[in-house]
Amino acid sequence: MTSLLVIVVLVLLAIALWQLTKIFDLTQVGSSSDDSQVASDNDNNIQGYIMFGFLAFIYIFTIYGLLKWGNLALHTPASEHGLLVDNLMNITWVLIFVVQFITQGLLYWFSFKNRGHKDKKALFFADSNKLEAIWSIIPSVVLACLILYGLYAWNNIMFVDKDEDVIEIELYAQQFKWTARYAGQDNVLGKANVRLIEGVNTLGVDMSDKNSTDDIVVSELHIPKGKKIHFKMRSQDVLHSAYMPHFRAQMNCVPGMVTEFAFIPTYTTAEYRELPFMVEKVANINKLRAEKSIELVAKGGTALDPYTFDYLLLCNKICGASHYNMQMKVVVDTPEDYKKWLSEKTTLAQDIKAAAAAKAPAEGAKATTDSTAKDTVKAVIDTVKAAIAKVAMK
Repeated sequence: MTSLLVIVVLVLLAIALWQLTKIFDLTQVGSSSDDSQVASDNDNNIQGYIMFGFLAFIYIFTIYGLLKWGNLALHTPASEHGLLVDNLMNITWVLIFVVQFITQGLLYWFSFKNRGHKDKKALFFADSNKLEAIWSIIPSVVLACLILYGLYAWNNIMFVDKDEDVIEIELYAQQFKWTARYAGQDNVLGKANVRLIEGVNTLGVDMSDKNSTDDIVVSELHIPKGKKIHFKMRSQDVLHSAYMPHFRAQMNCVPGMVTEFAFIPTYTTAEYRELPFMVEKVANINKLRAEKSIELVAKGGTALDPYTFDYLLLCNKICGASHYNMQMKVVVDTPEDYKKWLSEKTTLAQDIKAAAAAKAPAEGAKATTDSTAKDTVKAVIDTVKAAIAKVAMK
């Protein structure tokens, strides 16, 4: 409703301004004015200074944006390859800002310098091979260097040696949640197919595959620090995107195929929480939450809980109405804590057996109840038949 009112107000303001311009035009009737619609020297001077004003606005707003929102950018990466990604991004940003600063300055300076004047004539030449070479070769070389560095970074990030010691984990995406499957002791994920989804087997794991017997399914992702994690990703329904911003990791999850990504965590969750920038950030967030809680309590609401940092796995594709809520907590443990946590988890095979065992007594009880009910009904029918027979004999 508020949005509709804002739109209505803006439309009314636009109409009012339009009417004011018409009234102003009417007031100028009979006065001497230049209706030739040809720009005069004065018009050209005004336009030239306006361009300088717009150039100043661009520079000032850019600097203001960096100072105001620069602290919102991702800080220290939590994976080994994160430094490569950040370096590539920083180089790109620096190039963009330098080129933008130079080209915008030249654009508006020459627009002002060569503004129209009745005593000036434009210099025209058909072409310049020198200029063409300069503005073609320089961008080509810069872009080629960026692309080569990007390919180098991409190969370092994506390459996983078959003989490399990694932990195999599957990330399963569905509207609107994530589920993780660990490969177990054999470190080989069992086969899976969405057609096999049934009961507690929500990922469609093929239990006839021997590699599936020790697979472990969880709703909270734990990974060890300093160990390479090889993620294999599937989607049950629509296109999702596994996004772990602090690890500088993102990969689309495509229905009908398996995508992959790997990285090595460099900070445990506890260590990352203690980094100075994160301590400051959490303190600032909790200050804002405390101020908001005062407002909520004053209105009879519930105060907000204090914020604690956690790594998150997010969906970076707009996959439906609850896309914003599709996330899973990621915990980076020490290798010892990770092994302890994983050893406490039951396998999917054990979960299926437990579910079947719990289902059997329930079905037996239901069968017994049904049988008792049938016997009772039969006895009542027999009694009624006997009473009818006696009445008939009399």
